[in-house]
Amino acid sequence: MNEIINALYQRKSVRVFTDDPITDEDKKLILTSAIQAPSAGCQLLYTILDITDQIKKDRLADLCDHQSFIAAGQMVLIFCADCQKWDAFYKEAGISPRRPGAGDLLLAVEDAMIAAQNAVVAAESLGIGSCYIGDIMENVEEIRTLLALPEYVYPACMLVFGHPTAQQQNRTKPSRFDLSDIVCENAYQAKESSDIRRMFAGRTGLQGYDAWMQAFCNRKYESAFSREMNRSMEIYLKPFLEKEGVSDLEK
Repeated sequence: MNEIINALYQRKSVRVFTDDPITDEDKKLILTSAIQAPSAGCQLLYTILDITDQIKKDRLADLCDHQSFIAAGQMVLIFCADCQKWDAFYKEAGISPRRPGAGDLLLAVEDAMIAAQNAVVAAESLGIGSCYIGDIMENVEEIRTLLALPEYVYPACMLVFGHPTAQQQNRTKPSRFDLSDIVCENAYQAKESSDIRRMFAGRTGLQGYDAWMQAFCNRKYESAFSREMNRSMEIYLKPFLEKEGVSDLEK
């Protein structure tokens, strides 16, 4: 197994960091590695926010499900799917472009997430840990104000970086499902009851499948933060779903 593949196997989320700073050189390497990622039409349909203000880090920690380790991150990056900047580029050339739609947003999210993963892999190669924060999509009103996000800009993910403590380095990485559980050949194949229960065999501790899944569903899918993500996403999506040429009086 080569170094890159080994890094992918070994990488796990890190939420406890040492006090060792990330050097300016390593930070630049991580950022420049991010923008080397594949991009639709080489448009780089994203903007990276480098959060260096400690007050903003503290506020983000509070807004993102009260995760205090965010405030302690040595580097905090927010990858925004950005459909506003190319709209501005077109208008600069005197073009009157159509309004960005849902497809444009999804393409920009793809670009942003690919770039984010490049940053994660680059950091891992430098001995720097990272953790994805999906909660950045919550609390849309406060997040928009805090980060001065314009219309057509969506915070796809946040990454928190830092040097991992020994405990975090030695912590066991959660196991993945088997390839046969994830990969379908040529077409989507829905799981049968027996397949589902086999997938979770040995993963539910002392609980049976039904009790474990009920608890997991309550903790994740039916949680307050999950519902807040969906509420916020509806607000972010609204301008992308509005019909072209509809006046404010008709909305």
